Amino acid sequence: MALTDTLKSLTKSQWSAIWASYLGWTLDAFDFFLLVFLKGAIAKEFHADDEAVSNLLFVTLAARPFGAFAFGWLADRYGRRPVLMVVILAFSAFSVASGVAWSLGALLAIRAAFGFCMGGEWGIGASLVMESIPPKLRGPISGLLQSGYPSGYFLAALIYYLLFDTIGWRGMFFIGVVPAFLVFLIRLHVEESPVHLVNAAKPHADPVTEIIRHWKIALYLVVLMTAFNFFSHGTQDQYPTFLQAQHKFDTHTVGLLTAVMNIGAIVGGLAFGIWSETIGRKRAIIIASALALPVMPLWAFASTPLLLGLGAFLLQVAVQGAWGIVPVHLNELSPALARGLFPGFAYQLGNLIASRNAPFQAWIAKTHGGNYGFALALVAGVTAVFLVIWTWFGPERRDADFIAEAKA
Repeated sequence: MALTDTLKSLTKSQWSAIWASYLGWTLDAFDFFLLVFLKGAIAKEFHADDEAVSNLLFVTLAARPFGAFAFGWLADRYGRRPVLMVVILAFSAFSVASGVAWSLGALLAIRAAFGFCMGGEWGIGASLVMESIPPKLRGPISGLLQSGYPSGYFLAALIYYLLFDTIGWRGMFFIGVVPAFLVFLIRLHVEESPVHLVNAAKPHADPVTEIIRHWKIALYLVVLMTAFNFFSHGTQDQYPTFLQAQHKFDTHTVGLLTAVMNIGAIVGGLAFGIWSETIGRKRAIIIASALALPVMPLWAFASTPLLLGLGAFLLQVAVQGAWGIVPVHLNELSPALARGLFPGFAYQLGNLIASRNAPFQAWIAKTHGGNYGFALALVAGVTAVFLVIWTWFGPERRDADFIAEAKA
């Protein structure tokens, strides 16, 4: 009842900020994950192999920290709200531009630009929400926000299932214009972060200086987010290729199994986000990461669609269960004067380090006779163990008053 009562106390503007951030991340992920379904068709058109086309995922991920830094710095200086609108418009434009690429090289450049813009959305949206809601809601709302990522993947799977055979890979990218309409919601209903308003009334602090002052926690979080990104991208990005290339499933089966996987991810993110308010952020991450290990054989080595779907569902409950804690954990550990920049930049630097995951897994599969199941299980298993150990020895901070910190 306490959670329900607290949710009822939220204002219209707070709810608008939550939904704008959730939908922004959902549609951001939708645009990104369209690509994982389209690699085969793109490879065929441009006469390239999977390892070469997987570089499209690499450049997208590698560009994200640069966008996180640039847009995060602007958000700390000029506000979360206006910069978030610019980011959404920009990544929508580059998604549409992907559909008119005339060569693989051109598509690589466009996806790098898309990744730069995509890098700004998560950190700004998460800080806007975490600074605007009561501390006791941060865990549950963190789970909701991070569930936007598998929600976007689910939408991509659904659109692939319904439309790919009709409109082809170029038409799929044109659907990426949809996120641009979110700007109207933000413009009309979302208020600026109260923490930023307090900071704006004081002499400007340099967020980069704040990160340097807190370099130890910054370093810890970059390593943590590197592991987290291997955990998510290592279980998601090559999954459609695993189903297409290794199991020879058709469009509808691939789309259906990927959708089932992402339903599990949404369940995990919401459940562990809520649970983290009771057991703590670290313990929730450790339990979720450990739960992935016994599910991996079913997920990677089953042979029937039914068992593969069950394995995918259960594995993503664990993977995104751990991820559901990330928005609140990073914001609670961030310096008060750099929360627009710090969480997103740490997240996306981890992405940069892990950005070779897709080509790396394609190489492992290629050197093991096309065994994508082995490649996925190897990366995910090692990462899960590392996450448990690294999180165990890391810091935790809960229920901080962000506005009081800003006023201090």
